[in-house]
Amino acid sequence: MSDKILIRVQSAEGIKRIEISPKSNLKQLYDSVQNVLKVDGFALFMERNFATELHASGTQLVGTTLKHGDMIYLKQIAGTSSRRTSTTAIDKLSFNSAIKSSTEKLNNSSRPSLEVIEDEVDQQLFKSSGTIKRERDSKLCHHNANGRCVHCSPLEPYNESYLKEHNIKHLSFHSYIRKQTSGMDHGKYFVFDDINCRIKPGCREHPPWPKGICSKCQPSAITLNRQTYRHVDNVMFENTKIVERFLNYWRTTGHQRMGFLYGTYEQHTDVPLGIRAKVAAIYEPPQESSRDSINICPDEGADEVDAVAKALGLKKIGWIFTDLITEDASAGTVKQIRGIETHFLTAQECISAGELQNRHPNPCKYATNGTFGSKFVTICVTGDQTKQVHMEGYAVSAQCMALVRDNCLIPTKDAPELGYVRESTDKQYVPDVFYKEKDQYGNEVQRLARPLPVEYLLVDVPASTPLQPQFTFTEYDKRQPFPIENRYIDGHLQDFNALSNYLSAWAEEDFLEAISDFHLLIYLYKMDMLPLRQHMGPLFEAVRAKNPNQAAEFKGEEVWKLLESLVQASSTGSGGTANYPSGATSSAGAAGADAMDMDANTWTCNHCTFINRGELTSCEICSLPR
Repeated sequence: MSDKILIRVQSAEGIKRIEISPKSNLKQLYDSVQNVLKVDGFALFMERNFATELHASGTQLVGTTLKHGDMIYLKQIAGTSSRRTSTTAIDKLSFNSAIKSSTEKLNNSSRPSLEVIEDEVDQQLFKSSGTIKRERDSKLCHHNANGRCVHCSPLEPYNESYLKEHNIKHLSFHSYIRKQTSGMDHGKYFVFDDINCRIKPGCREHPPWPKGICSKCQPSAITLNRQTYRHVDNVMFENTKIVERFLNYWRTTGHQRMGFLYGTYEQHTDVPLGIRAKVAAIYEPPQESSRDSINICPDEGADEVDAVAKALGLKKIGWIFTDLITEDASAGTVKQIRGIETHFLTAQECISAGELQNRHPNPCKYATNGTFGSKFVTICVTGDQTKQVHMEGYAVSAQCMALVRDNCLIPTKDAPELGYVRESTDKQYVPDVFYKEKDQYGNEVQRLARPLPVEYLLVDVPASTPLQPQFTFTEYDKRQPFPIENRYIDGHLQDFNALSNYLSAWAEEDFLEAISDFHLLIYLYKMDMLPLRQHMGPLFEAVRAKNPNQAAEFKGEEVWKLLESLVQASSTGSGGTANYPSGATSSAGAAGADAMDMDANTWTCNHCTFINRGELTSCEICSLPR
């Protein structure tokens, strides 16, 4: 007599029979079902309505739960369709969060965390009342000057009528928080709770994916909603010259360009409890570009750039890239290739924005893990309807950040305006992602995000320049500015000759103005031939405070005098005599003489030790004079 029992399994494909020993555990039952039905990502239930789940336990025996002839019911877990579509895999990371408002009692884990150090602008806005003041209406208000009525009492920062009247499309982030917490009782709390698009690790109820999954570890399906708030309400470039210098590369080469925005966050008074990102400089990382593409290369000096920015009171607040094609060079017009009829950002650009936003999360004491969303902005420079160059600002939603972080979102091959949510594989479980749209009859219908219009992931952020220009760094009039980094074209190279020519063009009394250049300070900070880095603290403070006396003190330091002597020698190098300062003459001259004696046709640079051809008057490598 057989010691096995017969279990019937009902699924969407019909009923299958499985023979299994009653002494087998439920994990083995799941394995048997998977082998017979050729499915993965499923759960088994005792009832037809899927009320009682059979967890894939390694300790619970089949015989204690089921008997011979019992019927169990198989339910395919969302996102594990057996249908597979071939797509191009582009590995990116991401971060997502959803919002949770609960009615549970306050406890230590649910209270807003006081240990999180938020940005200074967030701390200021948290202390602000945020109410919108209104003046007394002479027609509708019938009280005295000290009274208040419904016609003149202050409005909440999330008042829909006010926002609509002033054409404000999105709530500011702090207004959104005020709206969510406005009607809560003391026994309720509000937090931003992260949702993960990945299976929760460590579940002991079943074998690891793809052999098992349960409702405890399975991520929920996601329905995309247009985000009603934004972390940054405006991007302001201090002056037009910042963008013009950035665009000079495209004007010179016809190739596209990308850069990182450095600046500060401040209150934006045009939006209730709003935040504005103020851009002071654009740093251009190493990159390879063409007329149609940009490839960002590894940047070994990225930490040094951030260190210089931090010393100047700045931080990385966004990125900017061009998408410009000349239409008529004589008229100065460009083609309009982005708009409502085509796309605003491509899926690949949304993924890149999501990746960068995940790298720069927003500290938030209402978040369970201390961060929620991001203030990092995206600026695209392209052509508008009038065929003029203009800027468009965006950020991607928190839901998009999650899809990117968990490697769920990829671009489509032929349609830049469409993304695609991966399907589950043996290596990765991906929850189903839906979005809602109206059909041809005006009915709201739910669609699977394969493919996905990326407009559901975008938030508009206006970009502008002020009427009165501001200058954190030097305002160049007729003088030639110091070259921008990583531009390997004639006239744009950063080398010692460029430094010498730049500094020689300024008078001594204009030292602070001359040195107040973000790209110059980065170049000096990264110089290997002189130990400037450890001495530049007072210089950074002088530039930050615009203090000419402090700058003059730094100019008197020995390390700067040595640099000046090298600059002077470089400018007079063709004459053959270098005016080095006292103490530097003998050592430099002796070393130079030894190098000359070594070979009449070559000479060794005293600074980088490179062996140069005899006819050269400056080093090929470091550009310092012979």
